[in-house]
Amino acid sequence: MSKTIIACAVTGSGDTTRKNPAVPVTPAQIATSSIEAAKAGAAIVHIHVRDPQTGAPSMDLALYAETVQRIRDSGTDVVINLTTGAGGRYAPGEDDPRRGGPGTTLRQPAERIAHVLELKPEICSLDMGTINMGATAFINTPAHLSTMAKAVQEAGVVPELEVFEAGHIELSRKFLKDGLLTPRSYFQICLGVAWAQPATPRALAFMRDQLPRDANWFAFGVGAQQFPIAVQAFLLGGHVRVGFEDNLYLGAGQLAPSNAALVEKAAHLITQLGGSIASAGEARALLGLPGAAQ
Repeated sequence: MSKTIIACAVTGSGDTTRKNPAVPVTPAQIATSSIEAAKAGAAIVHIHVRDPQTGAPSMDLALYAETVQRIRDSGTDVVINLTTGAGGRYAPGEDDPRRGGPGTTLRQPAERIAHVLELKPEICSLDMGTINMGATAFINTPAHLSTMAKAVQEAGVVPELEVFEAGHIELSRKFLKDGLLTPRSYFQICLGVAWAQPATPRALAFMRDQLPRDANWFAFGVGAQQFPIAVQAFLLGGHVRVGFEDNLYLGAGQLAPSNAALVEKAAHLITQLGGSIASAGEARALLGLPGAAQ
C-alpha cells in the first residue's frame, strides 16, 4: 500500500476559539501548532490566520507572512498550504438583498489570493463551488475560480480542490479537461459541513467514485466524524485531514489539547490498520509537488 499523507488544518476561521482554548490565534501560536503537528506526523499544514486581538478570521497579509516565515525558519520541511477561502461569504442585506449584510466578506479574486502570490506556498486551497454554509452563502463562481486558478498556478502553487458536493467535482473535472487546472491538482473531499454533503460512509464512497481516475485525494469529516472519516478515507485509498479547523475533540467529551494530539490519534489509527505515514518529502513525491526529490 502507498503511504498515507496526514494534513492538519490548524485553526480555520470558525467561532472555535471560545470553545477550546487550545485553538491557535496569533501567528506565533499558529506557527508553533503547525510545527508540533508536523513533528507528530502531519506532512501538510493548512493555514488560515486570525486577528490576534479578537480571534476573528483575517485576510491580513502581514499575519500570513509572519506565520509562514516562522514555520520556514523553524527548520521543519512541512508542506505549507494556505487557504483562499477567506473573502467568499455572502449574507443578503435585509432591506436590499443585492447588498451584503452582516456576515458578508465577499472580495475580488485578486484579494483572495494576494497572500498566495506573495508568499508562494507549495499548495493553496480552491473551493470549487458555491454552497450554503451555516447561515451564509459561500460564493465561488466559475469565473472567479478560473481567475484564481490561473494566477496561483502561474506562481508555481499547486491547487488543492476542496469539494463539498458532487457538482464541485464536475466543475473541477471540466477545469482539468479545459486545462484550467494542472493535473497535479488534488482533491479534498469535505464532509459534514452545514449544509453540504454529510459525513457518512456512503457519501464518502460516492464522492470518491466521482473523482477522475488516479486522482490523489484526501477527506475530512467535521466534529465527531473526524476520525471515522479519516479511517474510511484510508480504507478507500485516500489521504486524511484532521485538525482544529474541523474538530475540537480528541474523544467524546474530551477537548483536544493540541493539533498534534489530533494528528497523533489519526496516525495511530492508520498504523493500527496496517498503514504507514508519509513524511513531508514523501508527500511531495506522492503529490508531485514542486521541489519533490526525483
